[in-house]
Amino acid sequence: MATINDNYLKLKAGYLFPEIARRVNAFAEANPSASIIRLGIGDVTEPLPAACRTAMIKAVEEMGDRATFKGYGPEQGYAWLREKIATHDFQARGCEVDASEIFISDGSKCDTGNILDIFGDDNTIAVTDPVYPVYVDTNVMAGHTGVANDRGEYEGLVYLPITADNNFTATIPSQPVDLIYLCFPNNPTGSTASREHLQAWVDYARANGSILFFDAAYEAFITDPVIPHSIYEIEGARECAIEFRSFSKNAGFTGTRCALTVVPKTLTAKAMDGSNVELWKLWNRRQSTKFNGVSYIVQRGAEAVYSPEGQSQTRALVNFYMENARIIREQLTAAGLAVYGGVNAPYVWIKTPDGLSSWDFFDKLLHTCHVVGTPGSGFGAAGEGYFRISAFNSRENVEAAMKRITQTFTG
Repeated sequence: MATINDNYLKLKAGYLFPEIARRVNAFAEANPSASIIRLGIGDVTEPLPAACRTAMIKAVEEMGDRATFKGYGPEQGYAWLREKIATHDFQARGCEVDASEIFISDGSKCDTGNILDIFGDDNTIAVTDPVYPVYVDTNVMAGHTGVANDRGEYEGLVYLPITADNNFTATIPSQPVDLIYLCFPNNPTGSTASREHLQAWVDYARANGSILFFDAAYEAFITDPVIPHSIYEIEGARECAIEFRSFSKNAGFTGTRCALTVVPKTLTAKAMDGSNVELWKLWNRRQSTKFNGVSYIVQRGAEAVYSPEGQSQTRALVNFYMENARIIREQLTAAGLAVYGGVNAPYVWIKTPDGLSSWDFFDKLLHTCHVVGTPGSGFGAAGEGYFRISAFNSRENVEAAMKRITQTFTG
């Protein structure tokens, strides 16, 4: 008889967003006239930039002509896109990243999980707490953890709490760990890491032979000129870090799907015989075997992000969402809530008032204000007592939601 991967049975049954959907649907059925505003999930709402749409339409037309038709593309991505990424996103910021070190994919969510394919099962793995749930769940699926305790913490993972007490920065562990997930600007807290903090992580990784998985999906939202956008702005990072990026939030590609992963050719890890192995070669083999690449049409749309028109239009999108974040941050602060983030990231992180749990605050906002956010406890044990509000929505909805919340908390 066929057997299953029992590691899936260790996953928490009530994954965060399905549980949110269950509660919202139950409320909507009981209150059909309620106008519910959803500021929970980090999905964009504004249309694709015109430059991207124009490029994709042209690419569709090319697919209708035998002379310009494209079949299977290179698994690593077309060179013309990788070269623009290397030039604009990395080399322009002084990062030593070559186009050959960039791999185009259909999502950084996928890549942060798939990267585990090229690493052994005996690595010690560290995650921040709260954390993007995919980092934890993919390790559970891969059999890298034990079972979860009552707080939702999995045996075998090293948790690095990020709270107001440490200014929402990950404290470097006292013991050696092998694989470390870092996400800055952070999802869900909206916090950032200074150059000095990232340098300390790079120094730690180099000293311990660790690999940093650096998720920079929200780098386009950084407004502070002194905050690094890439881990490769940090000296020594090419020896210890893999970076993940996405077109989802800056260019609205959540439904179009295009992202990238950078694996420096200088990056190595140990084989069982003690020899050093180039991780670029392993990731290239993994992608060539398990992935057929992102469609030509989508990659042409992503390339258009780097045109003058595309740069202007994506910046306008980012500015739109950051204005939403400002409105949320200022209105909630005026309502007397303790608010963090929302300055260099599209997420606002709230301390729940009056000792309410994360889920109790969720229910209060839903039932009283008809507004949906995300309970902090869904991102990890250290997220209990906090709540995330997303700036990804229309201006009208954001302003209406803030009016409802401020009226509730100011009386």
